[in-house]
Amino acid sequence: MIPRCGCRLPLPRCGGITVWLRAAALAEAAGLRISGHCAPHAHAHAAAAVPNLRHLEWFHDHVRIEELFFGGTLDPADGAVRPGGRGAAGLGLAFGPRAVEPYRIR
Repeated sequence: MIPRCGCRLPLPRCGGITVWLRAAALAEAAGLRISGHCAPHAHAHAAAAVPNLRHLEWFHDHVRIEELFFGGTLDPADGAVRPGGRGAAGLGLAFGPRAVEPYRIR
């Protein structure tokens, strides 16, 4: 029998934070650890709330885009992020409309 290895959950593709938390609970009930995959700034708060988190994937291409389009991004200093540490509401990100203007589809 193959041992369980874990579950990679991409929050943007599984229905958002609420559905991601439900999937994390199902994985925990099955004895699986989970990984947050893609969009690290969207995952950070939810990932901090689940006991079976293995790690949060931190892809530099995703982070580069998030830092370009949003203010308030997290800094993974020493390999860890601290969501909510700045006291900002929600995910702590501030949309930068000027930054996205060159990419706007008309």
